[in-house]
Amino acid sequence: MIPFNKASISELEKVYLLDALQNSKLSGDGKYTMRVYEQLRKRLGLENVLLTTSGTTALEMASLLIDLQPGDEVIVPSFTFSSTVNAFLLRGAKPVFCDIRPDTFNIDEKLIDGLISPRTRAIYCVDYAGVSCDMDIINEIANKHGLFVIEDAAQSVGSTYKGKNAGTLAEFGCYSFHETKNYVMGEGGAIVLNEAKYLERAEIIREKGTNRRQVLKGWTDKYTWHDIGSSFLPSDLLAAILSAQLERWDEIMQKRLAVWNTYHEALKPLEKAGKLRRAIIPDYAQHNGHMYNIVLPDDYVRTRLVNELKKLDVMAYICYVPLHSAPMGLKLGCRPEDCPVTEEYGGRVLRLPLYADMLPEQAEKVVQMIGAIL
Repeated sequence: MIPFNKASISELEKVYLLDALQNSKLSGDGKYTMRVYEQLRKRLGLENVLLTTSGTTALEMASLLIDLQPGDEVIVPSFTFSSTVNAFLLRGAKPVFCDIRPDTFNIDEKLIDGLISPRTRAIYCVDYAGVSCDMDIINEIANKHGLFVIEDAAQSVGSTYKGKNAGTLAEFGCYSFHETKNYVMGEGGAIVLNEAKYLERAEIIREKGTNRRQVLKGWTDKYTWHDIGSSFLPSDLLAAILSAQLERWDEIMQKRLAVWNTYHEALKPLEKAGKLRRAIIPDYAQHNGHMYNIVLPDDYVRTRLVNELKKLDVMAYICYVPLHSAPMGLKLGCRPEDCPVTEEYGGRVLRLPLYADMLPEQAEKVVQMIGAIL
């Protein structure tokens, strides 16, 4: 069987986890959390980053930090996971869905200007499949209109845009370290505060609205309630797993890219034959091998292919039902025709199995099966 995803766990993760159980705090902000911060600083240059319980709660923290209010509007792609939109719906803000580019499936930056209204407060952009959005253009639009930009970099840890690390391309970057991502801690994420002025309030929001972290830093001898917040910090046990993963950064990245590149080369004949379209990476982006997707002629072919691969013990899945035409999107008054490119490609994109411990020979086998079925 070739599963869709499988976390790469070595002896190092087990050693660190056992050490955390025996010698660190079971709650958050223990020695392994501090070690992760140092690893992220050295690897990605992150000076102000906070681990969170998930990529979802990192996005929720960003929504709190920009003080979204009921009635505010947020421009967001429809081709994303529900977490991106739930993060600001919980604050009473309204999604304004933007269509996607047909090459990267990222938000179409050329359409953003036309969606801005007096109620627009922010743009939430999503780095789909580990490929960064065209952030220079998005930031330029945001600066012109006085909007916040939140980079949902859940899938793009280790990717770059014009040489800059994903997650550092706007005021806020939000990572995921979920089991399905490149570097994992089971459930977990991080918020990157690319402007230091947000750090103090972010620490308070993350600690249930208290200044407890200031006590841990030795800045005060007692803590109390200062702001709204929630329990956004993960256990140090999970940070121990992530620390081991980050120590294996190059190994995991190289393995994933080897599988991605194998797919890309092996699928070339099928693309030339008109059976499918391969992934497209723009010149400005360097991806992290997070995902390999193909575009099929229509949903019927995609569904048949998924079912036939499953019979052969190969797990492949669609990416998303577009949010604007999902049940919740329809409840919000959205219509399928609002985002025609999203609607079309949402029915044609298929995500192939890809994980660090997958062998390139297995990727070649998957391609052979796809070719035979098609």
